[in-house]
This record gives sequence, structure tokens and C-alpha cells, in this order.
Amino acid sequence: KNGFLLAIMVTVANVHDSKAVDFLMRTLAYFLSPVKIILADGGYRGEIIEQVKNKFAYLINVVMRNDEKKTDFKPFSKRWIIERTFSWFDNDRRLCRNYELLMENSENMVKLSAIKNLLNKI
Repeated sequence: KNGFLLAIMVTVANVHDSKAVDFLMRTLAYFLSPVKIILADGGYRGEIIEQVKNKFAYLINVVMRNDEKKTDFKPFSKRWIIERTFSWFDNDRRLCRNYELLMENSENMVKLSAIKNLLNKI
């Protein structure tokens, strides 16, 4: 609804989002999140949506980007929430480059950035 971070997982570069979604959904379920609809980008397509629905009772709403060039700007419904969240993280210099040696440290940097963004919105 508001684009705030609920769970995070950092992997190596050759792991596709759809392969890591099982662990991420387990993390979200562990925190007993009341979220039932998850907004995702085009990386989450195909049978993974049904697997998550059957296994975790979450509905993944994939919001696809339209690559058509238009002269007037009209934000896609719900897509702007995803893009706005990514742009919030772009404001942190530490997240723009991979300075961390461990993936856990990278996850913690994203969490700290999310906490900072949340506190700024209060």
C-alpha cells in the first residue's frame, strides 16, 4: 500500500528473483505480516505466482512496465509505488555501489536505509 520494505534478501548476481522468492516469502510469513497482496515487478511471472499463492496464501500482483513512448505522462496504477520505493533507496550513496564484503552487511545497509526512510515519513 505504501511501499515500505517488509522483507529483504540479497543474493549473488546469478540468482534470478523467481528462484529466491521461496525463502523471501518464508521470511515474510515468519514475521506474521498481515499483507495478503504483494506488488512485484516483471521478474515474478509464470508458475511462481501460483506456487506462492498455494504455499503461502499471498497474491502476487505483477505490475508490468509499458515501454511505449508517450508524450504525456500517466503513471501506471500501483507501478509508481514500486518505482518510488526504489528511488528512495537511490538517495543512499552506500547502496549505489557494493562496498560490503558480506551479503549480510548489504542486507543490513538496505534495512538501515529503509528505517531512515520510514522515520523521515513520520
